[in-house]
Amino acid sequence: MTRLSVNINKVALLRNARGGNLPNLVQVATDCEDFGAEGITVHPRPDHRHIRYSDIPALRAVVTTEFNIEGNPTPEFIDLVLANPPHQCTLVPDANDQLTSDHGWDTIRHAAFLREVIGALQAKNIRVSVFADPDPRMIEGAKAAGADRIELYTGPYAHAYPSGPEKAMAPYAQAARAANAIGIGINAGHDLNLDNLNYFHTHCPGLLEVSIGHALLSDALYYGLSNTIRMYLRQLR
Repeated sequence: MTRLSVNINKVALLRNARGGNLPNLVQVATDCEDFGAEGITVHPRPDHRHIRYSDIPALRAVVTTEFNIEGNPTPEFIDLVLANPPHQCTLVPDANDQLTSDHGWDTIRHAAFLREVIGALQAKNIRVSVFADPDPRMIEGAKAAGADRIELYTGPYAHAYPSGPEKAMAPYAQAARAANAIGIGINAGHDLNLDNLNYFHTHCPGLLEVSIGHALLSDALYYGLSNTIRMYLRQLR
C-alpha cells in the first residue's frame, strides 16, 4: 500500500504572511493525521519563508504517523535533523535561493558526500531517502551510497502527463524496475495531483510513499482539508 504524506509547507507560508500563529501549524499537522494522512512532510529552507527551523521540535512532538524532513543537507540542516530525529529524512540538492525543488542528485559525482551524510543519519535510526531523477544510474548511485530509498522527482511526469500519460510515465516505470531490482525503496513527489496521481501509482511498481503539498492544499481551498485528503487517498487505493 502506498502511503500519503502531506507536505504542510504552504500552511506555514500562509501563517508567515501575517505573523502570529494562524493557521496553527501543529494543529493542522494533527488534523491531517486525523483526516487520514499517513505521514507529515516538511521542507525547511534557509530563508525560513515557510517551515522554520523552530517549527521542527513542536511538529516532531505531535506527529504520530511518519515525520519526514526534507532539505539540502547543509551543516545547519543536519544538526537540526539529528537534534529532532524524524522517521525519514529526504536529502534534496537545493540551492539556498531555490524557489522549489527541480532536480535530483548526481549520486555518482556526490557519492562520498552522500555516503557520509547518510551514515550520520542512519546512526540515529533515521531512514534516508535521496531525491532522484528517473535515471537508473543515479538510483544505483543512491543505493551504493547507502540510501534506504529514493524519492523520484515527478515534476517532468506531471508536466508531460496531459500530452500523453504512457510516454510521461515510461522513464519512471523503468526507474522503478531498476530500483526494485537492486532493493532500494521508492518514494515520489512533486506536482502530483488528483488528475495524474492514480496513473502514476498504478504504473510505478513498488511505490511506497508519495509526498504531496502544493496541489493538495490548493484543492483543499475548494473541497476542504478532510475531504481532500480522502480524495487523494482514493487515488492510491
